[in-house]
Amino acid sequence: MTLATVSNTVALFLASLFLLVGAAHIIGPQALRAIYRRRQFAHSFRYVAGAIQLLTALFLAVPQTRFWGGALAAMILFGAIVSLLNHGKYLYAIPAILIMIALVPAIAGPI
Repeated sequence: MTLATVSNTVALFLASLFLLVGAAHIIGPQALRAIYRRRQFAHSFRYVAGAIQLLTALFLAVPQTRFWGGALAAMILFGAIVSLLNHGKYLYAIPAILIMIALVPAIAGPI
């Protein structure tokens, strides 16, 4: 398995994760709405978050824009990790940290 294959596979996997999460934010199940209310975010912020995550998924899926998708994903994940750690949700931050680490091989491979 070559570096390009691994990089492409990881990038497409991360793109599918961001696609699912972005769609969930736009659809807005009741549990997600409750979290946004509890954290005192604006009602329409979930639409903005969902659109940015869908854009990230698109950027990660296209090899020519993968670097920008990785940069956008890193900013999203950094904000999520800081928010989780700030609210004392240390165990919930671990998956986001692991996804951030997975960004490295996704954008490091040759195009």
